[in-house]
Amino acid sequence: MFSIDKLREIEKKKKEWQEGTLKESLKRFKATESPNRFYTPLDIPDFDFLEKVGFPGEYPYTASTYPSMVPGTGPVKGGGPFAVAGLARAGRYSGYATAEDTRDYYKDMIARGWRVGANLAFDLPTQCGYDSDHPMAEGEVGKTGVAINTLQDMETIFEPFIGDLGLDRVATNMNINAPAIIMLSMFITVAEKKGVPLNKLRGTPQNDILKEYTGRGTYIFPPGPALRLSRDSFVYLRKNVPSLNIISISAHFRDGGADSVKSFGYQFSNAIAYAQVAQEGGLDVDDFLPYFTLGTGGCHTMEILHAIAQIRASRRVWAKLTRERLKAKDPKSWIVRTIPGRLLANLTTRQRPLNNFTRTVLGGVAIALSGDVPAVGPGYDEPLGLGTSLEAQQLSEDAARILFHEARLCDVIDPFAGSYYMEALTNQVEEEIWKTIGRIDAVGGAVAAIETGFLQREIAQNAYKIQKEIETGERVIVGVNNSRSPIPMTPKGGSRLKKNR
Repeated sequence: MFSIDKLREIEKKKKEWQEGTLKESLKRFKATESPNRFYTPLDIPDFDFLEKVGFPGEYPYTASTYPSMVPGTGPVKGGGPFAVAGLARAGRYSGYATAEDTRDYYKDMIARGWRVGANLAFDLPTQCGYDSDHPMAEGEVGKTGVAINTLQDMETIFEPFIGDLGLDRVATNMNINAPAIIMLSMFITVAEKKGVPLNKLRGTPQNDILKEYTGRGTYIFPPGPALRLSRDSFVYLRKNVPSLNIISISAHFRDGGADSVKSFGYQFSNAIAYAQVAQEGGLDVDDFLPYFTLGTGGCHTMEILHAIAQIRASRRVWAKLTRERLKAKDPKSWIVRTIPGRLLANLTTRQRPLNNFTRTVLGGVAIALSGDVPAVGPGYDEPLGLGTSLEAQQLSEDAARILFHEARLCDVIDPFAGSYYMEALTNQVEEEIWKTIGRIDAVGGAVAAIETGFLQREIAQNAYKIQKEIETGERVIVGVNNSRSPIPMTPKGGSRLKKNR
């Protein structure tokens, strides 16, 4: 991008600046080192725009997955980010208590204007394969999602989805992994009983068992047998339910304490394992990869500029991984098909929950500036319960609308493209993701990394590091370990208003 002579000139000027202007400023404030960095072309001397960024919607997809945000795109009621003819969407992550309670919730939301499908959360007993009356389920039924025990429960939940919200008109997501194949069979049976052709069903089963061993813990079988269930579901869905995604490979490693950059490497290593079992099941790589979705589009850190770089780098890594390693030839296989991006819930706090709204808006800003449509979430009250208050929902949806329509953050795709800092940081993040994938390859791949405990140890070590930084104050979380004293509602000496009177 710059000639060698120009780079030398910039390097000379940089040294003069460091020894002059910068040094004098630090001396004035009795500082020995600047807390800030300033980036120049010296940080990306070999930058090649077409190789590193390219155009939106084209390899390597650094700028954006899609070439434009088409007219009509934008946040919509119910939590989905798109409102475009022909696109079926699932709504906000939801579900609690009994099937009847969740059904009534959907009825209420539809009456309030929802035009999206169910995005089901399941309680922990259901996720672990227990019925609600099992002794192991005591105290957990219906708490983190809806309890499903029978086909009738599934039928009850989908009672409100009729007419223009029928299962052939909206997308349905099911966030469950170990028993995913069972929930899929129930969902398909409900569709058949409603007279919906299977080729009209759209949506996504999470079906991502590998991350359960390291990120959440809701697994039933060892990794090997569990992957056989994944393989069988992939093959069945591609042959019989062709418009349904077959898996959503998530980033729950962050919830377990993983480093925000390394979590992308863990996620992509799991994707490699899933691709291998799909091929073992006889599927062609370009037949199943377009039906993989990944949770890479969210804001994985409160360091917003880093979050932008992570999203950009993850798109580039996935494009290279699928084209060069998995040998996919269809460009549809190279793109990251991700869930609507938002701030990860583990970055919100129970203390001073209203601060979470600020955090989630910043997350939406990062997503917009990374070349995607912003979604703002979770609700500020997420750490206090299920995060379902209508006030929190309204604030989140309106925040996304303000970012899109008023702040107009989506008028330019990837506005940081070519930035010395952002391109250097994106390169750095990409390199770290590849190193993480390489380390997992070295121990035999994702399954071996789980079975040997390699991945669990690495995540646990980082979780300990994060917690230690929080407890020592090295990692500042406002309202948790910093600025905890409330602002006095009345000044000392009484109300100034009264004194002025």
